[in-house]
Amino acid sequence: MRIVCIGGGPAGLYFALLMKKQNPAHRVTVVERNRAFDTFGWGVVFSDATMQSMREWDPQTAATIEDAFNHWDDIELVFKGRKIRTTGHGFVGIGRKKMLNILQERCLELGVELVFEQDVQSDEEFADADLIIASDGVNSRIRTRYENVFRPDMLMRPNRYIWLGTDKAFDAFTFDFQRTEHGWFQAHIYKFDDSTSTFIVETTEDVFNAHGIGEMDQDQSIAFCEKLFADTLGGSRLMSNARHLRGSAWLNFGRLICEKWSHFNGKSHVVLMGDSAHTAHFAIGSGTKLAIDDAIELTRQFNAFGHDAKNIPAVLDAYEEVRRIDVARIQNAARNAMEWFEVVGHRYADRLEPEQFMYSMLTRSQRISHENLRLRDPEWLEGYERWFAKRAGVEPAADGSVPPPMFTPYTVRGLTLRNRIIVSPMAMYSATDGLADDFHMVHLGARAMGGAALIFPEMTCTSPDARITPGCLGLWNDEQAAALKRIVDFVHGQTPAKIGIQLGHAGRKGSTKRGWEGMDQPLDEENWPLLSASAIPYLPQSQVPRAMTRDDMDRVVADFVAATKRAAAAGFDILEIHAAHGYLLSSFLSPLTNRRDDAYGGSHENRARFPLEVFRAVRAAWPQDRPISVRLSTTDWHEGGNTPEDAAIFARMFREAGADLIDCSTGQVVTDDSPVYGRLWQTPMSDKIRNEVGVATIAVGAISEADHANSVIAAGRADLCAVARPHLADPSFVLHEAAKIGFSGVEWPKQYLSARSQYENNLARAAAEAAGRK
Repeated sequence: MRIVCIGGGPAGLYFALLMKKQNPAHRVTVVERNRAFDTFGWGVVFSDATMQSMREWDPQTAATIEDAFNHWDDIELVFKGRKIRTTGHGFVGIGRKKMLNILQERCLELGVELVFEQDVQSDEEFADADLIIASDGVNSRIRTRYENVFRPDMLMRPNRYIWLGTDKAFDAFTFDFQRTEHGWFQAHIYKFDDSTSTFIVETTEDVFNAHGIGEMDQDQSIAFCEKLFADTLGGSRLMSNARHLRGSAWLNFGRLICEKWSHFNGKSHVVLMGDSAHTAHFAIGSGTKLAIDDAIELTRQFNAFGHDAKNIPAVLDAYEEVRRIDVARIQNAARNAMEWFEVVGHRYADRLEPEQFMYSMLTRSQRISHENLRLRDPEWLEGYERWFAKRAGVEPAADGSVPPPMFTPYTVRGLTLRNRIIVSPMAMYSATDGLADDFHMVHLGARAMGGAALIFPEMTCTSPDARITPGCLGLWNDEQAAALKRIVDFVHGQTPAKIGIQLGHAGRKGSTKRGWEGMDQPLDEENWPLLSASAIPYLPQSQVPRAMTRDDMDRVVADFVAATKRAAAAGFDILEIHAAHGYLLSSFLSPLTNRRDDAYGGSHENRARFPLEVFRAVRAAWPQDRPISVRLSTTDWHEGGNTPEDAAIFARMFREAGADLIDCSTGQVVTDDSPVYGRLWQTPMSDKIRNEVGVATIAVGAISEADHANSVIAAGRADLCAVARPHLADPSFVLHEAAKIGFSGVEWPKQYLSARSQYENNLARAAAEAAGRK
């Protein structure tokens, strides 16, 4: 095949040498606009895993790079006058120029044609090519030429950064945070050769402008950074090799995603690779990794389909299918890390102590978990667990051990929970006229014995017309209260768990069939009238609700108060108000469902007016020594709906009205929302509200193992974790997760103690067998 790589960065060069190595008959050319063996930029980093892939595909190149690179395991934090260091992280640093020179030399050895100082304007300059690799960077001319085909999405991020170097050799990947009178700056620092380190300085747009950096030239900007980070630099100077940039040389990072990566231009197949196809923020150092992995995967697909021009369409389809998944995973992690640095000043740096700030920074991408940190640096993590446990009031045992974060106690008002795991309220649709029966006793009792600190029945409705379905629990009469009290008494008398009540009103989502009969589908008969903020049905075929009048509001408030008093008398330990998921109170909060033009619609204050009326009435009726939480949809996942910023406003209002916790769920307000699912997918909203609003939070959503919960709690992203489906699959979820991580400090029901040792021994045996197979 005739192959042309436009752009001589890592992607183009590495693909060229791999393809030439796989089949020397290919005619491969790399065209670069810079001079021979010349490049810009300081050091690049990638992981040990990427190095291993390079060893497999071209050992000679890998060996040469390994001779030149700097490998380090340590990460050091400089923060609030402290230095904290942890090890075991495995990074590779190499000068960008050195790496490209190695790849260029290897290309020449293999017979790749290198053409320098040729500024390619169009792919049509290479009409004889079977395959054109558009590896011409983030500002790719080739991508721009076929913009309607590739459909790029470039999002410019708000932070400003400047990419500098220094002649000081740092022995760890160093993060230095410095506060000025206007806010925080952070430096990302790593060594890439024996005497030089990359030194990236970053800050928010507001801080950048407050210091007038945009009015500085490069020399003034560098002098500003040298003064700011003088202690860390220790007399060394900062250097720039971006003199071609105008002004202060500070940039905004652009996150790039393309809908399609390949195109047939009538003569040649064109495919995007590296930064021309996608970008990943430097916060996790994945740009070079993605470029190398692109080159490897495209080569792998040619090996699978055959090195012949007729196979190019199938190769490109398979390449994009495989790479799109991995790139999305890396971009998601990079986005999490990038966003962490964008909000680090006001969300974390002013709030967290250095120990927890370090943990939060290490886990910022959500790819590194609690147990992963234990594998990397058990000594550091165990020290952090001791620090966290002490903050929770737990002293070390005689052997010095402490519980993992999820097994530390938590106190709010007069309630102390023995650990941080909650059984979420989950609709069972199994009540008769709102009455709890033996099913609810067994269902909730089993989970109370399963190790969770706090269990909730499903959303309990405050009136017959507040129900979602005919099978929903209610608390509008004394018979229902007595049935619930029976369950409360069992939980308190037979288990160490606590039990809460979640009160709610279905609003426009009511009068529907039980979940297994047709989720959200209206009843065929015996419907009841619906209320909502506005007369908007949930589904086109749903009943149209009545926009609430003042009389309706007064009646609903009274219903909530009556249910609250019954819940208090029944002995529930905590009360939660359901103001999420498009139910009645949520319908007032969201502009998607609230179209009112009176005092209850429009502004945040108006939309929150009625939910706050309900909350304040409930708070007044609920015992002062017992806490109240509020469940919010912290984003509607829909254009024109509430965003996390709106949710923070509402959370602050509820906090000021006396809410002790915000239960941070998302969506389900409208049927055509577009949630972004994934592991811990709703935790960032809890993180935002907890650390920006300053109110305790409950995290929910795809928290399915102890490692997840420990990561969330230890980082300060939530105070409690609510676990739903795993508790349906396993009533003893918490006991079993404790056993899986080797924590013996959780209490089993005395009736089940004989099973404990067998369960733990089976886990140990399975782990030993798995280790033996490796």
